[in-house]
Parts: sequence; structure tokens; C-alpha cells
Amino acid sequence: MKRRDFIKVAGLGAAGATTIAAPAIAQSMPEIKWRMTVSWPKSLDTLYGAAELMAKAVGEATDNKFQIQIFAAGEIVPGLQVLDAVQNATVEMGHTASYYYFGKDPTFAFGTAVPFGPNQRLNQAWYMLGGGKEALNEFYKGYNVVSVLAGNTGCQMGGWFRKEINTVDDLKGLKMRIGGFAGRVMQKLGVVPQQLAGGDIYPALEKGTIDAAEWVGPYDDEKLGFYKVAPHYYYPGWWEGGPMLLAFINLDKWNALPKYYQNVIELAGAQANSWMMAKYDQANPQAMRKLLVSGTKLHAFSAPIMQASLKATRELYSETAATNPGFKKVLDSLNGFTANGYQWFQVAELGYDSFMARNPQT
Repeated sequence: MKRRDFIKVAGLGAAGATTIAAPAIAQSMPEIKWRMTVSWPKSLDTLYGAAELMAKAVGEATDNKFQIQIFAAGEIVPGLQVLDAVQNATVEMGHTASYYYFGKDPTFAFGTAVPFGPNQRLNQAWYMLGGGKEALNEFYKGYNVVSVLAGNTGCQMGGWFRKEINTVDDLKGLKMRIGGFAGRVMQKLGVVPQQLAGGDIYPALEKGTIDAAEWVGPYDDEKLGFYKVAPHYYYPGWWEGGPMLLAFINLDKWNALPKYYQNVIELAGAQANSWMMAKYDQANPQAMRKLLVSGTKLHAFSAPIMQASLKATRELYSETAATNPGFKKVLDSLNGFTANGYQWFQVAELGYDSFMARNPQT
């Protein structure tokens, strides 16, 4: 056969294969409709928006053969019952913060953030490449769910207070909306912790049911109006240095998915994660300026409060690890990864960021 004739035949063969393969692949994909309940009200367009983006990406990647419908907090279950709804297959999927379920087992805190834990980049590096995903999914398996990374807010703020907080004594008796492991730490310092979903915080502050509340950061906090009833805004949120948000998926439903659909969900989660980080970096500086113009009083937590919080955190870690082997296993994994990460960060990253913070662009 002549070379020219061979190329023609090969070309026809390749074209024919393409024509046949595309419909075959499309036909092989099952039509699936899932429901995703989230812990967020629709008004929080970054948290809720990440779930929406994830569902949209799944639909587009599968030619809408795989559709995920989003339900805001309260539409199917309250915002703090997402895990239960997924575990029991009331819905197939949920978008939430793992540490909301700290009351079931303190190990849940690691899926979001723990006090004086890693920053945004190190936290998700541990999850993605440092054994975090495997360690957490081994734990989540006991609750019939599997996790997919689907967001990160970056370092959060320390919250809104009705009055100034300068000493550890100022914390005693303070009723504060604060969730997860951080609530237990604050309890050691005399705070009375309260766990409330995002949409319930403002009414509680307004009515005086609570004296203080932490949420996320300037962009979301300004939307929820906390500055109107609690003018003192503190930083840093030492309990959330780089909190991850996860998509929880019912384990049986996950295992029944074609591998291609599983990959699509993980890629959609990665897209939502990247978008959320960029969105907060874009929106928080503008929101902070608006808050300050509106009369917000910005404060750093005092050194005594920070040191007392760190001491209480380490004590609680030791107490919990001594009685909870699963908690200790994940804590050891995270601490080992973080120690190496910060050794590197203090060389180039910290030096550069510190210099640029002192010499802002004009």
C-alpha cells in the first residue's frame, strides 16, 4: 500500500472511531439526579456560591447527565444537620464545615480547622498531599460518608464583641457563638460557648442572647450586619487559620457512582475551592474598608489572651488525645506535616510578606 493511501485509510479509521466513540461514551453515562443540602443561607454568596459552582461544573462536565440540585440551610434540614442528612441518605450530598459535628467526636474538627492549626495553604496541602484526606476519610467512613475538598476561607477574624476584651478576665462569663474545638478552648478561659448556624447569629446578638460571635471575615460578616450590634471586631481568628470546607457524600451513593462521575465531583470541588479562595482575597479588603467607615472598631487580641488561648489549646489536645486514639492519629499527622511546612514558610514566604506589608504599593 502506498504511504498516501495508508494515510487516507488511517485518517478515515481515526475519524470513524471518533464518530462511533463519542455517542458510545455519552450513551454509557447514566442519568443521575442528586440533592445537595448546605449549611449556608443563600445570602452568603461565597459559601453558598461555592456549592452552586460545584453543581454547575458537574452538570456541564457530564452534558447534564449528572445533575445536583442545591438546597439552602433550612430548606431540607437545618444548617447544622447536613452531616446527618447525608449519613442517613436523606440527601446524597452536603456542603458544610466538618467541625460543626465536633459534638459527635472531636476528630471532626480536623476536616475544617483546629485552634492554632495550619494556615490556608498548609491545611489543604496536608489534606491533598500529606495524608489528610486518607486519614479523614478513614474516620468519616464510620459515619457512612466520604469527603471531597470544596472550599477554604483563608484565615478568619476573631469575631464581634459588644465590649472591648483586653484581659483573660474579660472573657469570663461571656456568651459567645463559637463552634467546634475552639468553643472548648474558650470554655477553659471562662467563655460560655454557643453553636449557632450563620443565619441565627444576628438575631441572637441583637436580642442579647449572646455577647459575642465569630463567623468568617469582613465580606460575609458585613453582609450579616454584625457591626450594627457589636462594634468591636477582633483578629486573628486563631481557631481558624485556614479552614477547609468539605462536600460530604453518602458512602453508598459514592461507591455506586461510575469512576468518571467520581472524578468529575472531585474536579468540581477543586474548582469551587480555588474560586472561594480567590473570591475572599478579592472581597475581604473592600468589605473591611466599608466596615471601618461604618464605625467598626478594629482590635488585635492582646498578647495575654493569645498566650492563654495557646496554653489552653495544648492542654485540651493532650487531654483529648489521651482518650481518643482516632483523634491522636489525625493530630499527629497534621502536626508532623505543619511543622515541616512552617520551617519552610519562615524562610521565604514570611520574609517576603512581612517586607511587602511594611512597604505597600502606592
